[in-house]
Amino acid sequence: MPQAVEPRRMEFKTELKQLLDLIIHSLYTKKEIFLRELISNAADAIDKARFEGLTKPEILEGDTQWKIKLSVDEKAATLTVSDNGIGMSADAIVQDLGTIARSGTRAFLRNLQEANAQNRPDLIGQFGVGFYASFMVADKVTVLSKPAGPGGEAVKWESDGQGEFTVQPAEKTSRGTDVTLHLREDSKEFLSLWRLREIVKRYSDFIDHPIVMDVEKEKDGVKTVEEETINSRQAIWLRPRNQVTPQEYNEFYKQLSRDVDDPLKVIHVAAEGQTEFRALLFIPAHRPMQWLIGLPAKSGVDLYVRRVLISHQSEEVVPPWLRFVVGVVDSSDLPLNVSRETLQHNPLLAKIKSNLVNRVLKTLEETRTDEYETYVKFFREFGAVLKEGVQDWSSRDRIADLMLFESSKTEAGKFITLAQYIEAMPPEQKEIYYMIGEARGQMENSPYLEGFKARGQDVLLLTDPVDEFFVASLGKYKDKQLVAVDRGTMQADQPDAAKGEAEKFAGLLNLLKSKLQKQVKDVRLSGRLKQSAAVLVADEHAPSAHMERLMARLGRGEELPPSQRILELNPTHPLVAALRDLADKDATDPRIENFGRLIYEQAVIAEGSRLPDPAGFAQRLNELMTREIAAK
Repeated sequence: MPQAVEPRRMEFKTELKQLLDLIIHSLYTKKEIFLRELISNAADAIDKARFEGLTKPEILEGDTQWKIKLSVDEKAATLTVSDNGIGMSADAIVQDLGTIARSGTRAFLRNLQEANAQNRPDLIGQFGVGFYASFMVADKVTVLSKPAGPGGEAVKWESDGQGEFTVQPAEKTSRGTDVTLHLREDSKEFLSLWRLREIVKRYSDFIDHPIVMDVEKEKDGVKTVEEETINSRQAIWLRPRNQVTPQEYNEFYKQLSRDVDDPLKVIHVAAEGQTEFRALLFIPAHRPMQWLIGLPAKSGVDLYVRRVLISHQSEEVVPPWLRFVVGVVDSSDLPLNVSRETLQHNPLLAKIKSNLVNRVLKTLEETRTDEYETYVKFFREFGAVLKEGVQDWSSRDRIADLMLFESSKTEAGKFITLAQYIEAMPPEQKEIYYMIGEARGQMENSPYLEGFKARGQDVLLLTDPVDEFFVASLGKYKDKQLVAVDRGTMQADQPDAAKGEAEKFAGLLNLLKSKLQKQVKDVRLSGRLKQSAAVLVADEHAPSAHMERLMARLGRGEELPPSQRILELNPTHPLVAALRDLADKDATDPRIENFGRLIYEQAVIAEGSRLPDPAGFAQRLNELMTREIAAK
């Protein structure tokens, strides 16, 4: 017997204190979620032990009868969830159960506080902190764990969830973890074997490892206690499609994703031939909550080899631009002891990845054709992510075909494809025109669109932050170049409304160019404007105003070299004509510079950028209005 050691008393980290307070003192409608989380944690511990044991068989000590056991003590009012997985050392238990060691914790807590009570347990599961859901039903939780491997020393962790926990050495003969919940009076329902069986069936039926309970049975008047497996343990992805019900697909998806809603689409793959594997993939109906606070995983697909989990959220089986896909892939051809480095260069895995990409794109294509409204719902949620795939040369054409865009001719909230845009182009139009901005409302009244509207030409209105990179990567579609309407190169493509006017305006243009040389690269006449007096355009290879604003918001504005716009003036506008007459009459008139700066600042506002000198703009505008009023 080891000597008694005084427990170390420690405090939870601040964020975890807040989380526990929310869990304990909030009303939940689905308290049974705690059991799903504890079982999932136990299954993860077993998977890790199985994987570690492939290269270090000594850590398993001959015990490979994997199981998760639920034990009830009605007299003590305790429920224990046990596993023979990897176990935890004293340091690991303090780190894993005493803090939330991840970024985004504060944002997570804010979302948890703001969520409806009925959704909170599911939020907990989504963020990987499901262990703490134990305090929804328990006033004390005891964890007894022994790490796998020779010499591993057992440790006991205990807390009442009130801000502190204790850790001390303990006795445990076998590796693994026992989580014992001392149930509250209002949670005694979880001492019922029937209730536990119901919860396991609902949430954890497809767990690969047996979930067992001791069940009393009577035969010929003799009562015995037998260990009974209460989950089906069927690897659903290995079963034929015609033997899986929609409800089973939905429950398995919810188990994988911790989502509360059914998936949008199910993709069940049974590939045979030179490359044999099984896969079960799901396209969600909406973005995961993690994404909303900036915690997206790089993959949602787990890789198995002969039902052994090799890589969780594996980037090797689906590309990052399909990270919204959730599911499992199981190959019998990969070696069990495959390493992450080997995975990255395995030709078989490359074939599996190509096959899965094709299956997902085919499903999306079919949905767009046969269930357009469903596809629109998908695209609103994940279209921005899918756009990243345009950099994948093997899939870029199919991805371009899957894109939906609003345009200057569509109703707000309605979309067209690139193919539909080309089909509707006037015969004389040779390019695809687009504009990138913050919101449709801001763009559709922009001066940049005036000439296109007058000629009956459509312009795509792009509002996703990724659109700058999307159009730059795509470049062209069906031999039609994508051209931004706020580029200086558009000047040559427009009817030159200023033709023959260059000499008349030469004095004004040169004068404004000298006065605004710190603000603009050039001042010239425009052929693109119909109603507005002026517009700012970017050089062909210079970053757009939208790109500069985007990089600034990301804190990376210094990565873009400073660039100056070109100020284009509308020679048919009365203000520009009047300013020309003023310059011809007296080039030294100070009003020319003031009015020129006002015109420039109006153009800055029109492009959606911030004024470099708001106070100066206000002063010039006030002076102008004062003179106008005084003149009357």
